[in-house]
Amino acid sequence: MKLQALPPRRFSHGLFHIPFAVAVSFTVLTALTALVYGLPLRDPDGFLGPSYVRLPLILMAMIFVDVVPRTLLERPPMRNAHHLVAAEFRRRWPVERLVTTSVGLLTFYLAYVSYRNMKSFLPFVRDRVVDPLLQESDRWLTGGVHPGDALQQILGTGVSAHVLSAVYLSYLIFVPLSVAAALVWSRQLSQGAWYVSALAFNWILGAASYYVLPSLGPIFVEPAHFTDLPDTAVTNLGESLYRNRVRVLSDPYATESVHGIAAFVSLHVSVTFTAALVAHLIRLPVVLRAMLWIYVLLTALATVYFGWHYLVDVVAGVALGAFATWLAARATQPTNRRSTLLGDEGLRIRGPLVSRGTPAQERAT
Repeated sequence: MKLQALPPRRFSHGLFHIPFAVAVSFTVLTALTALVYGLPLRDPDGFLGPSYVRLPLILMAMIFVDVVPRTLLERPPMRNAHHLVAAEFRRRWPVERLVTTSVGLLTFYLAYVSYRNMKSFLPFVRDRVVDPLLQESDRWLTGGVHPGDALQQILGTGVSAHVLSAVYLSYLIFVPLSVAAALVWSRQLSQGAWYVSALAFNWILGAASYYVLPSLGPIFVEPAHFTDLPDTAVTNLGESLYRNRVRVLSDPYATESVHGIAAFVSLHVSVTFTAALVAHLIRLPVVLRAMLWIYVLLTALATVYFGWHYLVDVVAGVALGAFATWLAARATQPTNRRSTLLGDEGLRIRGPLVSRGTPAQERAT
């Protein structure tokens, strides 16, 4: 049956009206905080470059993967293959969809960069930490046993340390890739908007939680419990974060670094939980859902195992992720949570712009 484009209204950038307004408001609050406390605003670098470069590049790569293989697999290679690719791009990525996707990416970007800056401002705005209170909560929850020690005894400090280190650091890749996948491969863009908006709300709520209970985390206030761990990539990350903390506290204007240490709540847990929860609610393939839930569990274990977070940080991270998902659902109103986000037909997935019949027939299937 001939492929047909669905009505443009499905791709209205109105999907992001509320999340974008919230992200802009958070950005304004961040700028005002910097002004009041005399602090610099920074665009934090990632290992793949600044966010404003990294995220669009990932998005363009995803669009390339969406268009090119589809074109070459559905039609025999020809001398004018580039014309076919261009035609497929125009069909699948009209202006309406590009605008909506760009607004979604900008929403995520504003919330994330503002979150990183508010986290960097934390020791200047709230100069007292509540780690003793959180340490007591850990002892109460475990009957006096240190959670980090318990996990190290149960899991060991050999191969498990390197596995959990890889899981913990994979978060740095998982977040931007999942955002790009949600915006590019969503069968219904409203579902992708739901997930991306939920991540934006995670950043905003997470920053607020840092100010409610400012804390450093077990690895920085009781490092003796983690001396038996081998050197891993997480070790290097911890040392880098501490050096950045010293630089920023010494003179925030003398460095391009940002302060990145805060324990309550665990954003690693809240974000991965959000991803698994959205995948579960929109019924992604069972294997993918199971992998995401395992990823949440391993991430939670890693945060305690390496001393990044207290147990209450993990519990609060789950609650924050669930709340952010609910807020995003209210803000974007996804229309059909039972249909899949990535589809079940491999490279022949029906994208947001593609139908195998009339809109009415498509809804019936």
